[in-house]
Amino acid sequence: MEVIIRKDKKAAVDLAARIIEKAVRETPDIVLGLATGRTMEDLYAELARKHREEELDFSLARTFNLDEYIGLPPEHPGSYRYYMNYHLFNNINIDQRNTHLPNGVAEDLNAEGGRYEDEIEHCGGIDLQLLGIGRSGHIGFNEPLSSLMSRTRQKALTPVTIAQNSPLFDKPEDMPKRAFTMGVGTILDARRILMLVTGKEKAAILAKAVEGPITSMVSATAIQLHPNTVVIVDEEAAEMLQEKEYYRWIFENEPEWEEFRK
Repeated sequence: MEVIIRKDKKAAVDLAARIIEKAVRETPDIVLGLATGRTMEDLYAELARKHREEELDFSLARTFNLDEYIGLPPEHPGSYRYYMNYHLFNNINIDQRNTHLPNGVAEDLNAEGGRYEDEIEHCGGIDLQLLGIGRSGHIGFNEPLSSLMSRTRQKALTPVTIAQNSPLFDKPEDMPKRAFTMGVGTILDARRILMLVTGKEKAAILAKAVEGPITSMVSATAIQLHPNTVVIVDEEAAEMLQEKEYYRWIFENEPEWEEFRK
């Protein structure tokens, strides 16, 4: 794992966007794993700008989102399909048929997770998985006690997650209490992982995720097991990391990051 600390949210977002841009340009038919949430909105806006102004081409790319609320149809403003269309898909030249999310209104909810796993496998697996982190330490909706070998499935949401996400609904009480999520094992199958975390409210849980013991109580700690993970954070999110100076030294001195230091 590599942790990169940037001076502020904009710098963190810009670096994450450049890493994704490079991956898309090098592999036009890339399979991207995507995330939602407030942290990703600026990132998706920057990717859309790169498409619009710098000819970043998504026409062959394929995407799989981490999660979707159970009970919300795609056109519902609270659904993650709606979120992705609004913040990214409608603003780039991706083929909507190549954008995938779990079906929150599937006729057979028990079979939906397996169907989604089959779709990922059919596309050859995920090349680059984008992650945020929830305040309970979850990645996707892998709440505390999620198995580190779990696959895409239904998951009951914790009160912490509900409190964090319900303000995004016009009527907070309408937020679903269950969701589909890629499993921790599904996420770890990705060839590369890119986590983006900003803001001081994430500092404590970020420190647990990258420097704490691996535990199913904090599913984000599982990224420590992945051989190709980059975590990009701003100064506020990094304030509780014990090895901050070491992380800064690596980014400023390692040859692999030279092009991104410009």
